[in-house]
Amino acid sequence: MRVWIDLTNSPHVLVMRPVIELLRHDGHDVRVTARDFAQTLELCDRFGIEHTAIGRHRGERLLAKAGGLASRTFELVRYARDDARAAGRPFDIALGHGSNDVTVAAWLLRIPSSTMFDYEWATVQHNVNCRLAAAVVVPEAIPAERLARYGAARKLRRYPGLKEEYYLADFVPDPAVLEQLGLARDRQLVIVRTPPEVSLYHRFESDRFAILIERLRAAARERGTQTVVLPRVVAQREALAAMDGLIVPEHAVDAQSLIAFADLVVSGGGTMNREAVALGTPVYTTFEGRLGAVDEGLIGEGRLRRLEQAGDLDLDVHRAEGGERVRRDPAVLVDLLLSPLQAPSR
Repeated sequence: MRVWIDLTNSPHVLVMRPVIELLRHDGHDVRVTARDFAQTLELCDRFGIEHTAIGRHRGERLLAKAGGLASRTFELVRYARDDARAAGRPFDIALGHGSNDVTVAAWLLRIPSSTMFDYEWATVQHNVNCRLAAAVVVPEAIPAERLARYGAARKLRRYPGLKEEYYLADFVPDPAVLEQLGLARDRQLVIVRTPPEVSLYHRFESDRFAILIERLRAAARERGTQTVVLPRVVAQREALAAMDGLIVPEHAVDAQSLIAFADLVVSGGGTMNREAVALGTPVYTTFEGRLGAVDEGLIGEGRLRRLEQAGDLDLDVHRAEGGERVRRDPAVLVDLLLSPLQAPSR
C-alpha cells in the first residue's frame, strides 16, 4: 500500500511519527510532505522522518491563508502526480492532522483521505476537511453533535483518551536536553509555550501572557526559577530572547523531555497542555479562545488548570499533583486512519 502523509505544523510531526513508523514496519510505502512553518521541518529532521518540503505559511489573515491553501494544494497535486508516475501507481490513501492542503489535493486527485483533529471549533478548517475526507478521526470526548455541521456525522472514527497518550506511549525522557540548555536539576523548572497568535481560532489580544512572563522573570531573580519559553514563530523568539530571566532555545528542542522533567507547564495552545497531562506534569492553560471538549473534560477532571489571571499561577505546585502518566497503543490510530480502505484490524 502507498500512503501519503502531509505535515503542516509542529504538533503534526509528533502525532504522525508513530503512524509513519508502524506503517513502514508493516511494509507499506509511506511518503511524507511537510510545510515550512514553525518547527515542522526541524522536527522532521530530529525524528529522522524523510520528507519533501513543500510550501510555507502565508500569514495569519484569512485571505493570506486562503491564498496559501490554493497555492500549496496545487503544489501537492503536482507532487503526487510526479510521484505516481515515478512509482508506477498513485497513492492509495492520504492522511493529515488538520491539513486542509492534503485533503483538498487528495480530493482533486480522487485519492481517499482521512483527517484527524482534536479541537472542534476551527470552523474554516473543518468545513473543508470534514466534507472532503472519507474518515474524520477524533477523540471520543468531542460530542458528535458539535461535528455534524461540518458534514462529519457519518465519517466519524473515534478513539478514547488523548492523542498525546498514543504518540508518547514509547517516549523515554532524555536528560541531555537539560545539559543542552544549561538547566540545573535541583532548581525549579517551568516550561512556557507562547499563544498561537497565527491561528484563526485564537484572535484575542490580552496582556495576561505579558504579565505571566514578568512574574516568571521575577521568580528567576527571587527564587532561582528556570523558565524555558518555547516560541512558535521567529517574531516571538526575537522578542522573548531580548528579555533577561528567560531561556529561549534558538532551535527546536526535545520539548517532551523538558515537560517530563518540569515542575510546571504553562501553555497558550493545546498540544503541550495535553502532553503535560499525558506525562503527569502539572499544567495551566492560558488559551483565550473557545474551549474544546477535550480541554473541558480535562479541566473538569482536575488534570488541567485554567489560568484566568497571571497572579493565580501557583509556583509552589507539587509535581505529584499532575497525576499519573497514561500510555495508549498508537496502532489504534493507524486502524482508524486507514478505515476508508477497510484495513484489517491489527
